[in-house]
Amino acid sequence: MRTIQLQIPDGIDLKDYDFSMIIASKLYEDGKLSSGQAAELAGLSKRAFIELLGRYGVSVFSSSLLDLESDIANA
Repeated sequence: MRTIQLQIPDGIDLKDYDFSMIIASKLYEDGKLSSGQAAELAGLSKRAFIELLGRYGVSVFSSSLLDLESDIANA
């Protein structure tokens, strides 16, 4: 895994944990990472990551019609 260093303005009142979760949840939402990969990026278990997604405005469920149809077919 590679490391990226960000310079965050002092006026932004967020903890390092929040930045990791915001980035991980956005990459998950965009389909760039699986839930397991995003959880690892955020430093959480997969279950904890999924439970916290709502706090960051991300749904656990895909908004893609193809994903929904696939989920229904595999249920």
